[in-house]
Amino acid sequence: MENYKPFSPLSGSPRAAVAATGLTALELLRRAQAAPPGAWDELRGGVEAPEPKRDAGFEPLSAPWSEFLQHLGPQGVAGLSPRVAQLERQVRDNGISYNVYADADRPQRPWSLDLLPLMVDALSWQQIEGGVLQRMRLLEHIMADTYGPQRLLKTGMLPTALVQGHPGYLHAMQGVAPVGGQHLALAAFDLARGPDGCWWMLSQRTEAPSGLGYLLENRLLISRQFPQAFETMPVQRLAEAYRGLVDGLKQRSPAGAEAHIALLTPGPYNETYFEHAYLARYLGLTLVQGGDLLVRHQKLYLKTLQGLQRVHCLLKRVDDAWLDPLELRADSTLGVPGLLQVVRAGNVLLANAPGAGFLESSALLGFMPALAKSVLGEELRLPAIPSWWCGERSAMQQVLPRMADCVIKPSYPAFSSRHSFEPVLGRTLSQRERDEWSGRIFRDGAAHTLQAFLPISHTPVWQADPGTPSFGARPVILRVFALANAQGGWNVLPGGLARLGTHEGIASMQRGGSSADVWVLTGSSGAPGVAVRADGKNQTAGQGQSQNSGQTQSQSQSQSQSALALDSASAAPLRPWQGTPSLTPTLAAGALRQRIVTSRAAENLFWMGRYTERSENILRLTRLSLDVLGSEDQTCAPLIAWLNQLAVSHGLVVPGVPAAQQSRRVFERSLVAGLWDTQHTTGVGFNLKAVFLAASCVRERLSPEHWSLIEQAQNTLLQPDVTDLHDPVQAQRVLVRTSQLMAALTGAQTDRMTRDDGWRLLSIGRHIERLDFLAHALSCAVHAGALQEQAGFDAVLALFDSTISFHAQYQQSRTVSALLELLLTHADNPRALAWVAHTLRARLARMGDLAEGGTQAMAARVPKLASADLRALCPDGLHTTPALLILLQDCRDAARATSDSLNTLFFAHSGESSQSVGA
Repeated sequence: MENYKPFSPLSGSPRAAVAATGLTALELLRRAQAAPPGAWDELRGGVEAPEPKRDAGFEPLSAPWSEFLQHLGPQGVAGLSPRVAQLERQVRDNGISYNVYADADRPQRPWSLDLLPLMVDALSWQQIEGGVLQRMRLLEHIMADTYGPQRLLKTGMLPTALVQGHPGYLHAMQGVAPVGGQHLALAAFDLARGPDGCWWMLSQRTEAPSGLGYLLENRLLISRQFPQAFETMPVQRLAEAYRGLVDGLKQRSPAGAEAHIALLTPGPYNETYFEHAYLARYLGLTLVQGGDLLVRHQKLYLKTLQGLQRVHCLLKRVDDAWLDPLELRADSTLGVPGLLQVVRAGNVLLANAPGAGFLESSALLGFMPALAKSVLGEELRLPAIPSWWCGERSAMQQVLPRMADCVIKPSYPAFSSRHSFEPVLGRTLSQRERDEWSGRIFRDGAAHTLQAFLPISHTPVWQADPGTPSFGARPVILRVFALANAQGGWNVLPGGLARLGTHEGIASMQRGGSSADVWVLTGSSGAPGVAVRADGKNQTAGQGQSQNSGQTQSQSQSQSQSALALDSASAAPLRPWQGTPSLTPTLAAGALRQRIVTSRAAENLFWMGRYTERSENILRLTRLSLDVLGSEDQTCAPLIAWLNQLAVSHGLVVPGVPAAQQSRRVFERSLVAGLWDTQHTTGVGFNLKAVFLAASCVRERLSPEHWSLIEQAQNTLLQPDVTDLHDPVQAQRVLVRTSQLMAALTGAQTDRMTRDDGWRLLSIGRHIERLDFLAHALSCAVHAGALQEQAGFDAVLALFDSTISFHAQYQQSRTVSALLELLLTHADNPRALAWVAHTLRARLARMGDLAEGGTQAMAARVPKLASADLRALCPDGLHTTPALLILLQDCRDAARATSDSLNTLFFAHSGESSQSVGA
């Protein structure tokens, strides 16, 4: 049990009041919710806290929490509720999300993060660190043996039915030597602290473990909420482990230090896609989907604007079954045809190697104590929760009478061909239900694993309820990560992802769970963390033992539940941090290179630019139409005809609505209704949603501020704060706010993005859209005769966003020639067609080094409007000639032809379908 330390709520102010309740910090701590009977209390440092020292006026707390609460700053406990609000706002602003597949069409769900971190003291971390590294060595040996000589299967140390009957075992990888000499580059381990104060292994994730990005974002957010505590307490930093992971992957890959590493993601609809984009951006990896890759001559290539580029390593976040539709699931669109053949040829490193999924089976935990003793000659340092695989009749007969004290878990994962189900607590079942489960288990024992129920520890949380803030307690599961390093072994990331359960004990993020940052504290003497090679050498953790293990699964369950005894003489101290906190990896000299732009990213950036420009144009058109329909200009027939033509052609109203000339009010109501209708119209809401979807696919390239603007613009329009969705006045208010956000978004795209080829395509997309829209608008105005009317003349200027410029330059002149000079041939007006065409030509010419100069011909086709002869287009200054309409049509044709040519040149890859993947 940890030492207790008296807590002074605030240095110099022990009776600081919590304004919302009038309770002192000491009283709040006394009323803090305790862990349930039999569960470890992280706040108090034991199963049952001793009697508080009421005579001294202090509440006994564990040492880490006592120190943390003394560094809350001037406001002390009273400042926790405002910090909760700040934290929630920061999560929304950063766009941190976690979605379930069922919510794909709903607004993204913000990531759930608790304010208070989970504290892990130095002694506990030594147990965790040493135990995790030992597990990595053991799991690596199991993988090597399973896909190699299979001695463990032949000797019966592992049941063949459990391993080869598991969907995660891949027969296609049997006998394949791992690229780089190791199968596992990273793994995650879920731990819980038991009533004895010892951390116990609950499960392990080796196929595509998640959490590395979320825990990093958690650290950034929580350290900013408690800067004084974070700086004062010896919290271990994270950046070195992430640097080690990249170095380790390069060291194992075929190309060594020059390796091109990509992160393979299922795409933006995956529940943890935010993390994929975040990790790719932080680690400097190329974020790719299966469609971005192809196989040629047993090598893996990435489709980019610069052509095919070799990929030497894939950090995969796609489950193994979906990796290769040729050899695994034929219906997969997430993988790469021929990928496993590239792995077998040794030409690409997959982290982890395909086929590691069977290690995740909860049934395997029951065999680990005996395996550790047989394979490593060691006792397990991190005890595993006692587990019984019911595929062995002896184990099934032993555990079924104890079902009420166990958790029933599936041996195989969900979404597989084998029977699976949600875990069930035996103590929640009636006798009849337990009998039914016994029958199921007896009929299909291999699909069921029973684990001993472990009362897991509870960590404090701050419940910022209005009027009654308080300290609560939630069950917590700690996920820690072992990451590859450049020395050929692994480091344990000195932190983790704490998952907080609900009051019912559920710690799943899909089912209402939350997360917390994890602060791993160093010892007072200060010493480096543990690193280990694959052979187990160079280990500085203590060599203590935590449990006894025999040679059978049943014998392996007689484990000691006492706290782990570490050999302090051999345990090296942890080095305290010196300097300012940093999570940014440093780059070696000469490491900078041109940023790779994948064809998929290029296409999404292009359409993101088009939809952003289209949204702005449609916004301006809708606002102008509503203004006119509500003003005295509604009687101007040419103006109304012009607006009606534009609204119909751009899909702002549903088909069949009476024209504005016939029923202005009906048309107005349809125009307002179309704002929020994304199913039947292509108005503002439809285009903002399209911007969001395109941006989602390139999120790793967007800053948090950029992404936040996209979310705000969409939410402002599609989730409006109005009482009447059909009121034009309230609709105008929403449109004004949305226009302001779109203007900010334009600024972010123009001035806050690196000007690589991806950005140029985004800009090209915007200018193609602007050229087409403005040329069409001006052509329709000429057709409708709107330029001959004062109201129509002013409306055209407003749609071109050039009213102020016109009045400043031409004062009271209302000639058509003056308007054409500003909107058609002006070289300095960004809304003039000449300026748009010139910029489009320049962007295309700048990309002339790609695709054998294919963009040069596109640039030559764009009309040069600055030199257009206005006297030929408008001889008398008031009336236009057919030459103007021909010129405007040329602009539209050039814009559309450029779009089609870009698609053929960079996005379609139509010539690649005939290529063989190699055999």
